[in-house]
Amino acid sequence: MSPAVTPPARAVIPSGQPGPASAPAAPAQRDPFFDNAKYLAIVLVALGHAWEPLSHTSRAALALYITVYTFHMPAFILISGYFSRGFDLSPAKLKRLLTGVVVPYLVFEVAYTYFQHWAEDDAPPEPISLLNPWYLNWFLAALFIWRLTTPVWKLIRWPVPVAFAVAVLAAVSPEVGGDFAMERVLQFLPFFVIGLHLRREHFELVRRRWVRIAAVPVFAAAVAVAYWLAPGLDTGWLYRSSAVQDLHEPAWTAPLTTLALFACAAVLTAGFLAWVPRRKTWFTALGAGTLYGYLLHGFLIKLSRWWEWYDAAAWIRRPVGEVVVTLIAIAGMTALCTSPVRRVFRGVMEPRMEWAFRKP
Repeated sequence: MSPAVTPPARAVIPSGQPGPASAPAAPAQRDPFFDNAKYLAIVLVALGHAWEPLSHTSRAALALYITVYTFHMPAFILISGYFSRGFDLSPAKLKRLLTGVVVPYLVFEVAYTYFQHWAEDDAPPEPISLLNPWYLNWFLAALFIWRLTTPVWKLIRWPVPVAFAVAVLAAVSPEVGGDFAMERVLQFLPFFVIGLHLRREHFELVRRRWVRIAAVPVFAAAVAVAYWLAPGLDTGWLYRSSAVQDLHEPAWTAPLTTLALFACAAVLTAGFLAWVPRRKTWFTALGAGTLYGYLLHGFLIKLSRWWEWYDAAAWIRRPVGEVVVTLIAIAGMTALCTSPVRRVFRGVMEPRMEWAFRKP
């Protein structure tokens, strides 16, 4: 599972009070809180992927892996929903959806396919299937579908209960299949819909002092419970990519597991957001490059699997090795979110493509 990430959202807050009618509009600023949250969440995505091989032999690594996978994608999807509040079917918004989501999806689906063929040496090339997103691309497929349906969730009377009903139906329907990663699209849907209906003041609620303090024992307890459950827990529950029947549970458990997983994710997401700095930090600017880091780090992760570094170096499975892998994952994701990387890949991640659209 991948998690995690949103395309670069242009989060803005007013930078001043409106002046006289004849004065030019004050320039807008990005909100550092959300850029900080996006960067920290995308680092958790990298850590989850880096820890996955270590979790095969280390119970501690598996506990951390389970904890991160419980909430890192829900947190990112919640923020994605929040920044999709203004989406409608206007030409300008549809154009941005096509250039910022669909084009990267197409480019990286092709790139991942040929990269896989190259890395696996003599393996026959996989056919390019635009309906079956490979590896990290599932999130772009999901974001495209969620945003297209945004007007519906803003129109109906009870959007969140309906979204939960859809998630439960997906969890009990193996026939949903893998086209456009629909299992994940539908089971993660409630987080996106909740994000659509949040306001800035809702995020301020988790900034209260008692919430920040309470988040410490909550995360400690989460890691402890994950450590206890680790030997017998099927991590497939955390990926939201299977129906309950595929996880060897009866259909009647779907509502219970959906709500239980949501509750765990909601509590940990609140704790995570409580720790996110509100001020500008050294990594605030990196929050604008999370889509770059998300899509590009997939190549590094897959190379690390195919080159079998985990099997070749026994020291990596020791505590010092786990720390080194953690630091490399943080540094690698940080580098991929920087401005030089964004300049190099902007043509495929945020293409202007004026030639492809009719002039208004």
